[in-house]
Amino acid sequence: MIERVISRKNMHKAYRQVVSNGGSAGVDGMTVTALRQHLNKNRDAIATAVCNGRYLPQSILGVAIPKENGKTRLLGIPTVTDRMLQQAVSQVIAPKFETEFTANSYGFRPNRNAHQAVQQAHQNIHAGYVHIVDIDLKNFFDEVDHVILLELVYSKVKCPLTLRLIRKWLRAPIKIDGRLVKRRKGVPQGSPLSPLLSNILLHELDKELEKQGHRYVRYADDFSVYTKSRNTARKVGNSIFLFLKNKLKLSINREKSGIRKPVQFNILGYQFVPTYEKGVKGKYQLVVADKSWAKLKRSLKHITKKTAARTFDERITNLKEIHRVGSTISAWEIYRANSKNSTVGCHRLRYCIWADWKKADRRKKNFIRLGVNARQAYAWSRTRMGGWAVAQSPIMRTTITLQRLAKRGYESMLTYYSTVAPQLNEPLYTRPVRTVV
Repeated sequence: MIERVISRKNMHKAYRQVVSNGGSAGVDGMTVTALRQHLNKNRDAIATAVCNGRYLPQSILGVAIPKENGKTRLLGIPTVTDRMLQQAVSQVIAPKFETEFTANSYGFRPNRNAHQAVQQAHQNIHAGYVHIVDIDLKNFFDEVDHVILLELVYSKVKCPLTLRLIRKWLRAPIKIDGRLVKRRKGVPQGSPLSPLLSNILLHELDKELEKQGHRYVRYADDFSVYTKSRNTARKVGNSIFLFLKNKLKLSINREKSGIRKPVQFNILGYQFVPTYEKGVKGKYQLVVADKSWAKLKRSLKHITKKTAARTFDERITNLKEIHRVGSTISAWEIYRANSKNSTVGCHRLRYCIWADWKKADRRKKNFIRLGVNARQAYAWSRTRMGGWAVAQSPIMRTTITLQRLAKRGYESMLTYYSTVAPQLNEPLYTRPVRTVV
């Protein structure tokens, strides 16, 4: 197997994937842009060391990432060389496990995504499974038992060199605030191999739930079980707790876990509200969770803040990143699903443009260039209205139109959502239109 890992074709594919993923440098300071030059000089030496079992991974760079609740999450960043080798190993061993993964596992798998996980949860609830066992694993990536994980990997991967390489990556020390810390458990959250390893471990939980005949949805370490009665949900919750504790040596976050009704349940940034339609009972609409909505607003405000040192093109690029970043549909995309107002966000951009024009004479000249007659341009350029009021005024809406913004790269909500909607099994809903900013 190790020959397949270091084959030129597989390594080139892994290199392209690592470069496209980008990311920060590891402890050696090497960026993805410098990886090509490094490989040109050291490719043969790296391949020989891997084949001989003498390759020694470098330590992992620990970076604390702030969470919404004020706490931090420790992200482990391997060097770009180790990321490429991990990607190469993942590409070879993943197909061996993929054939056995269950249909209700949606995270980090080919042709599966968070959209499908959310829709499956929606279908379960509409089928009457409204007592939901919501499980949150406590520091999952930091608590993975290496012995259990390596035994599961060995069931499909018999190559000793490949297994030894995976073990070295698992045991590589992590550098936190300049100090090297030994690691005897956990999978570094940030390495290309960690999603596959997490699926391999939690596949044991999937098999247990399938064996008991339960409906469930799992996306990486986020999972929920759907039952028809509270008593059944309580029994399922207890059995899951014991299975995780005794078989996988994982603990549950009791504060975030529990038995939920649909209106109390959040999944991957979404929540459910009842449909108040005559003659319709037990149906729920899928809406953006309050936390996701607040996060979107913070991102939009940060990008379109008039005092931020960004050009207009940089703002457009950052807005597109909000569209596309993440494995699930963002609040931005959900909002535009059925919203009648497709210009959300445009007012913020118009406000930035108005602020960039600054002086009255410049505003007058720009209005004239945009087709406004001289008299009206003079009056608006010297208005005493606030910038935010001007951004929403007819003069800006008729001059800085959606069509003109589109020419500069801006994608309106409905236009962008139209590329996402075909992936969904059924329409998603939003709450009544709210002002984003």
